[in-house]
Amino acid sequence: MNLRDLVYGLYARRVEGRLDHDGVPKHIGVILDGNRRWAKASGGTAAQGHQAGAEKIEEFLGWCAETDVEVVTLWMLSTDNFDRPESELVPLLGIIEESVRTLAADGRWRVHHVGTLDLLPERTQAVIKEAEQATHDNTGILVNVAVGYGGRQEIADAVRSLLLDAAKKGTSFEELAEKVDIDLISEHLYTRGQPDPDLVIRTSGEQRLSGFMLWQSAHSEYYFCEVFWPAFRKVDFLRAMRDYAERHRRFGG
Repeated sequence: MNLRDLVYGLYARRVEGRLDHDGVPKHIGVILDGNRRWAKASGGTAAQGHQAGAEKIEEFLGWCAETDVEVVTLWMLSTDNFDRPESELVPLLGIIEESVRTLAADGRWRVHHVGTLDLLPERTQAVIKEAEQATHDNTGILVNVAVGYGGRQEIADAVRSLLLDAAKKGTSFEELAEKVDIDLISEHLYTRGQPDPDLVIRTSGEQRLSGFMLWQSAHSEYYFCEVFWPAFRKVDFLRAMRDYAERHRRFGG
């Protein structure tokens, strides 16, 4: 271990020792950004960057488990990412599939997909469905894998689901218009039944949501850090947790 790692380790233990577990977020959303830029800076390929980012996930979930986080949403592939060249998209989907298999095989996490499943290749769909089924009874952190996810698409899908549900029940448009409210729309989101994210973390220095959990993050706290996702360290995680604990949440007030 070099001097730098030793200093970071000591600092991380110091921050962790002062962390109030009663004040940690119960649901953390993470925008896993910077894989390609990390790879470019390291002289590697985009695929190597995505692979390094995937390998960081298990480590991150371990930190979350140590601090009593209950739900984690990982944005792994956006609807916009389908515009990438096939030479990058195909390997990326393969890496995501393997990452989801790893999460399921771990035995601790409960995997749940958020996104438009029909947008994904059949093989990717099958991997996600198998992971959900295999981990259904696990009692650890609920891990939302956001694959083929877009915030606007989620709201559009929620409205579509709401309308179809009303049609099946024979509800008229007039009756539905009287019933539609925030709670009814929330019941048709990908994350229905889950608490909204308390904290949203974005790596790589970008300070925008890019459509991530537009509905659910209305009252979330945001934490932006400069480090690329593959280089995200426990000390970075603890800083985010400490920053969150020091804020006074007003929920829009």
